[in-house]
Amino acid sequence: MTMSLTNTIVDRVVWEFRNSPQLALQFFNWVGKNQGFSHSLKSYCIVIHFMVNSRKYDDALFYMKDLMQQKGYLPLEVLGGLVGSYETCLSSPAAFDALVRACTQIGATEGAYEVITKLKMEGCWVSIHAWNNFLNHLLTLNETDRFWEVYKEMVSYGYFENVNTFNLVFYALCKECKFDEAISVLYRMLKGGWESISGDRVTPNSVTYNCLINGYCKLGMLTIAEEVLSEMVKAGINPNVRTYSSLIDGYSRNGSLEEAFRLCDDMVERGLMPDVVVYNSLIHWLHMEGDLNGASLLLSDMIKKRICPDQFTHSILTKGLCRNGYLNEALKYHKSILEKNLVEEAFTCNILINYLCRNKNTEGAKQLLGSMFVRGMIPDLVTYGTLIDGHTKEGSIERALQVYDDMIKTEKKCNLVIYNSIVNGLCKEASVEKAKLLVDALENEGLLDAITHNTLLNSFCISGKIDEALDLISKMRKNGNLVNRVTYNIVINILCKYGFMQQAKEVMKKMIFEGVTPDFITYTTLVTRTAKNCSTEEVIELHDYMVVKGVIPDSQTYNSVVSPLLTGSAEMY
Repeated sequence: MTMSLTNTIVDRVVWEFRNSPQLALQFFNWVGKNQGFSHSLKSYCIVIHFMVNSRKYDDALFYMKDLMQQKGYLPLEVLGGLVGSYETCLSSPAAFDALVRACTQIGATEGAYEVITKLKMEGCWVSIHAWNNFLNHLLTLNETDRFWEVYKEMVSYGYFENVNTFNLVFYALCKECKFDEAISVLYRMLKGGWESISGDRVTPNSVTYNCLINGYCKLGMLTIAEEVLSEMVKAGINPNVRTYSSLIDGYSRNGSLEEAFRLCDDMVERGLMPDVVVYNSLIHWLHMEGDLNGASLLLSDMIKKRICPDQFTHSILTKGLCRNGYLNEALKYHKSILEKNLVEEAFTCNILINYLCRNKNTEGAKQLLGSMFVRGMIPDLVTYGTLIDGHTKEGSIERALQVYDDMIKTEKKCNLVIYNSIVNGLCKEASVEKAKLLVDALENEGLLDAITHNTLLNSFCISGKIDEALDLISKMRKNGNLVNRVTYNIVINILCKYGFMQQAKEVMKKMIFEGVTPDFITYTTLVTRTAKNCSTEEVIELHDYMVVKGVIPDSQTYNSVVSPLLTGSAEMY
């Protein structure tokens, strides 16, 4: 029996089960488990159409994603298969909507857009739901510019927005902090100025108001956010838990925990129970203010009300204890999570590893890393990077490199943050040549970073390798925007150190000429060195010049060096 005949038989049997989609699915799955058998694209598409027709959209999405992720079919190939079996299966355009959704769910942004474009080219009407799904996907990726391009394209085809489109437009405006435009659109909605394709008037809903409230809260404009809440109630739309969670987090973030708890009472009076998101926000900000007792009471209240702590709760409690100096208690809490067989994430372990390294307990951090493997957890780049950084700060570059090797064995691709830690560690151990070799290797891979080069530059200067430092600065200029304020400060410091005061001042002027404003480090370096090597007039002249150029003096340097000179100069007259 040939593979072609087998697929044909499968198609026919699935077709016979078209009125019993569950049986069709069971048969399809049973055949697929047979060793050496592989379903054809046509078989997949027939099953997908049957699932769509019976409104089993999750199953349809599963098989679409399986085709693209496991079988290696491109989105347009899947579309071709769906179009080919569309009429035979008496399907609906919802199958194409589902394909767009499947593409966005697996992150195939271009694939989703290609499907929409191909359908338009073939004269098929792409539903507003498919457009909305793709627009939402773009906002999730923070691609607001492309969002507006696709939105305008959609409108140009004659589409009428529904309430979901309107909310996406509204969300995009709030995301870009264009609140005046957002409010203008809102009032247009309230006046019934937006009509859907069915002729119905699109009016704002709770999602609309929540977008605006959340946007104002994130900007700290809490009074206006509450005014929007009042308008929401006046419009006959009841606030929900999401509404209050934005306001509570906004006030907490602003340091107004009393107002946050007032809103908690308000939401309870409206018959709404705070959820885990609300509790997490309050517990987090109580920890930030150092109120561990308040956070503990709130956690007890949360459990008493049968609201189950989630991964964010565990992370917030762990970080809160660590942040306030209770690392041992955080480790005990982590142990209790394990004893209760609660699922943990690498994020929580990363917090503990970070604070263990901060407390120079890299051995404890390494043990925690090992326990992650024992529990079947997969450490991420943050885990390895934190431990590498901890070892380099302790001066244990060999251990840092061992962790790096272990990371590479897990087939993780190193990033610049980790490479910078290693470069810094090599420089601290006076292995400047090894650091240079690593930087050269990074350059060959196209990994150019100002931090990396500044670390190496500073090491050259400290070790007195001025020629190498000058060569590096020249290379940094050629490679684009690698020269920054830190670079100039390093050069100015080394020139001052060797008594080249005039050259240091010239570098400072060049720095200003190239649009890089000196900071308090530049000010302190130049003023203190000038005071030691030059006249009073030169110190005052330098101070005045830098202030005129927009430099904010370091208060300690000004009070200890400049102010006495200015006073003495005035007394002379």
